[in-house]
Parts: sequence; structure tokens; C-alpha cells
Amino acid sequence: MIPESFSALATGAALPRVVRLTAVAAGLLALLPGCSKDSEPVAEPAAPAQISVRQAGLSPEGVQYDDANKRFYVSSRTKGTVGAVRDDSTYTEFGKDSRLISTIGLSLDAGRQRLLAAVSDNGFNPSVVNQPTLRKLAALAIFNTSTGALTSFVNLATLPAAAAYPNHFANDIAVDKDGNAYITDSMSPIIYKVDLQGSASVFLENSQLSGGSGFGLNGIVYHPDGYLLTAKTSDGTLFKVPISNPAGFTTVAKSQNLTGADGLLLFDNNTLLVVAGSQGTVFRMASTDAWANTAATGSFATGAVSPTTITRRGSDAYVLYPYNAAAPRFKIVKAVF
Repeated sequence: MIPESFSALATGAALPRVVRLTAVAAGLLALLPGCSKDSEPVAEPAAPAQISVRQAGLSPEGVQYDDANKRFYVSSRTKGTVGAVRDDSTYTEFGKDSRLISTIGLSLDAGRQRLLAAVSDNGFNPSVVNQPTLRKLAALAIFNTSTGALTSFVNLATLPAAAAYPNHFANDIAVDKDGNAYITDSMSPIIYKVDLQGSASVFLENSQLSGGSGFGLNGIVYHPDGYLLTAKTSDGTLFKVPISNPAGFTTVAKSQNLTGADGLLLFDNNTLLVVAGSQGTVFRMASTDAWANTAATGSFATGAVSPTTITRRGSDAYVLYPYNAAAPRFKIVKAVF
């Protein structure tokens, strides 16, 4: 039997008010987009507290987080490659070249889709031995972050001013607003500069930058007010270097011992994170006078894991734990102050 309401529809008879309203509502709902749970936006997973990557003997030194591609980049002292790490701990090779004997510090120039890597040879790579590059190599490699292609390789140690020094070790990189790269040399008292066209020069040379028999300059960052901040590993000295007048560099006054300073991260204009590897600590340093002075406002203990460098991910900072060259894995760990 056909219900009375459907008979009325078929014959054109008047419908009860409730039935008419129900039919209208059903018609309106049919015009609306689907509103099921499946169409609701999915919240992005929370950033992990740590990522443990099973890659034996990779010995990474540098780390950078690429927010656009949701991955970390890591260098390798022992294999001379650059790798990519996802939150699920998967590791893939991102870039390589036979000239990359050891990749050290990394710097991501996201707006220009460039990943910059400092290249050296301090005998870490077991596949490259007895080469004329041993303790002589200082170079800058630049990769395209979309393709992984090596777009530029600049030899820095062959610059006339650099050639006067017997040993070299390109260590870390900072990039200014115009795309100029500044590279520290830990075995010579030099900061190099490479412009967007690939032209290299010695930006600053001064005996005060020397580490003596140890490592000199290591980590370096660019401050948007137009200067660099860089630290010496040997004694923890922190320097402020104006871009417009590098010879007018000054020493930042501090009470905190930063001996063993390695990677730096300018978290905001007044906050600098310093990885002091030999101390097993990341120090949070603050300044209220444009880095004439600084004081420690917190610290994060890493333990004996040989922490090297640090990178920003959103509102968090992640520090790299390479352990040692024989370690079966490495970690990227959120620093909590």
C-alpha cells in the first residue's frame, strides 16, 4: 500500500504542513556540501619530543627544519651527504656530490629555495683518505630544496687571503636578508662571504678569531638589525660583527661560560640559543642592549651525546644528538628550558 502522503504528492492534493516543511528542508540539505566528519579539517599531529633515526655511523653535524616540506635536513661528517628526516624517523638521501667529503653546518634559505652546506675534510670520511684536501678544504655547497640538485659549489680556501693559512675547516653558515652567505673557518681566523651570484671573498680576517691550537669560530647567525653573532669553540667568546663594517667587530660581554660553543640559533631578536657541546648543555642567552651584553636565562642539559647544532621548528627548538661516529643511530630532540 502506498502511504497517504505519497498518494497526495502523486495526485497533486494538498499536503499536511509538517510534511511540506519536511520536504522543503530535505531539498535545502541536498543543496548543501557534505558535512560529515570525513570533511572536517584534520589537525596536524603534535611535533614529537624526539626523533630517533637508525642510521649507523652517519655522524651528522648540522640540522635545519624545512617547514614547507615538513622535514629536517642533516649533514654527515663521515659520508659527505645531506639527508632528510621525517617525524616517523625515516631517513632519505637528499643531496650528494663527490666533492662533498664532509658536510658540516647547514643553513636553510627557504624564501630562495636554497639549502647551503659547509664542506670540509678533517679526516672524518673513511672513504676519502690521504687526499690533498685533508685539513685544506673549505667550501660552500648550495642545493635546490625542490629538487635536491647541487646548484653551486664554491671553493673558499683558494682565496688569496685564505691561502696564507695552512689549515681550513668551513664550519657554519648564516644568510642575510639579501642572500649573502657568511661562512666560519674554524682553523683559520676568517669569515668568508659568498653573494647570490656565487662570488666569494674574505669578509673578515683577524687574529682574535683564532682558536689557537683548538677550534676557533664555529656557529654563526644573522641578526635582522644588520650584524652577525658568532662564537669561538675554544673559549666561548661571542662576537658581534656589523655587516657594514666587519672590522669594527666587538666582543659581547657575558658572565656565562660558553666554552665548547658550537651551533647557534637566534630564536628572536633578543634571545640566542648556544649549543655548548663539551658541556652537554644548550644555553639560552638574552640581551636587552643589542648584544653589547648578554646573560643566561635558562639551560637545557643534553648529557654526554655530543650535541652539535640546533634549529627552530615553529615555537620550538630542536637540538641534534649525533653521539659518536660509530653510533647506530642519531637523535633530534626538542630542547626544553
